[in-house]
Amino acid sequence: MKQIMDRRQFIKRSAVITAGAWLLGTKTSFGKISPNEKLNIGCVGTAGRAWQDVMGVQGENIVALCDIDSNNLAKAGQKFPQAKQYQDWRKMLEQKDIDAVVIGTPDHTHAVATISALKSGRHVYCEKPLTHTISEARLVAETAHQTGLVTQMGNQIHATPHYRRVVEIVKSGALGPIKEVHCWADSPWETKPLPTGEPVPPNIDYDLWLGPVEPVPYSKEYVPFNWRRWWHFGGGSLSDFCCHLTDLAFWSLDIKYPSTVEAEGPPVDANCAPPWLIVRYEYPRPGQQSLKLVWYSGGKRPSYELPKWGNGVLFVGEKGMLLTDYEKHVLLPEKDFTGFVAPAHSIPDSIGHHAEWINAIKNKGTTTCNFGYGGMMTEAGLLGNVAYRVGKKIEWDPKKLTAKNCSEADQYIQHHYRKGWKI
Repeated sequence: MKQIMDRRQFIKRSAVITAGAWLLGTKTSFGKISPNEKLNIGCVGTAGRAWQDVMGVQGENIVALCDIDSNNLAKAGQKFPQAKQYQDWRKMLEQKDIDAVVIGTPDHTHAVATISALKSGRHVYCEKPLTHTISEARLVAETAHQTGLVTQMGNQIHATPHYRRVVEIVKSGALGPIKEVHCWADSPWETKPLPTGEPVPPNIDYDLWLGPVEPVPYSKEYVPFNWRRWWHFGGGSLSDFCCHLTDLAFWSLDIKYPSTVEAEGPPVDANCAPPWLIVRYEYPRPGQQSLKLVWYSGGKRPSYELPKWGNGVLFVGEKGMLLTDYEKHVLLPEKDFTGFVAPAHSIPDSIGHHAEWINAIKNKGTTTCNFGYGGMMTEAGLLGNVAYRVGKKIEWDPKKLTAKNCSEADQYIQHHYRKGWKI
């Protein structure tokens, strides 16, 4: 534990020192970007979800593009011919005119790219989940806080008017004190045998794609998309959807870190995330009863009689329930809420998730899904996977990042990088 704390202290000191040195020499220094001036942005990842992020900031100056797939990179370069092209994001960060970085890579490379960008003095937008391990999530959040740079986790549903209206209803007390929250996602991942390996396509730099994790033979089962199924790179449905669906609970109820976590699912596979999972969290709330938050995936659902929606979130209060998905919500039982008048809007509508980040950089403002907030949701999803993999109810110490009753959990909590990679 002393090593963990020493590492944190080092990150804090080095992040501040490095960022300060960078900021003194560029227009990225606080207050020197005019609100009317376009940012110079470097984008790590140019296909799939990453391309949507590039499109989200295309109104600024895209001055650098990075992708381990030369075909994707060339295609993106046609859209932004003025941008310099890289396959290695570490080389991209050496480009001095970059003000901010957008990261849309797989989970296992989020932390190394994000912390490097922050320590170089760049503002960062990174896709969800924020990291691949709990220790990385905490270090990313701490580094962002210490540097004072503007961050936003790519949880785009957070910016919708619908989510804001749901939060307003819950906060209004219309449901009474909330006792439970249930969140569920379909998105099952079939368990598969570990790939044996195959030749790497000539357009892919697989070593750069692996980044900090220990090498395994290349397979199209990993690149470009199915990496999320495998523990080595992702965390299955829970880490994929946790930030989207638990967001409403974190936002409206101001929960932070759980005290206990336990999970059930099919027998644990050493390599694959489970096709279904149920995770039960207890969140302490000073001065009131702890909150029960339950996660379901792979077709599992809470036992309440509910409309047959897809992904969903259910708030259970003393006066009633609220069921919501990404676009609609209903108060239950409906007869008890006949004539219900929604509370006045208290949360301003978003100008757009990417636009919030850009605006905050230019005007020295804040974002609504910064790495401190996004890191807590990321940790929750990752911790559920840890509880499942060790097969025990975890008693969680959020300050020390340890399972107090389960030392074997540490192997999944802490990041482990191959030689040559560190944060």
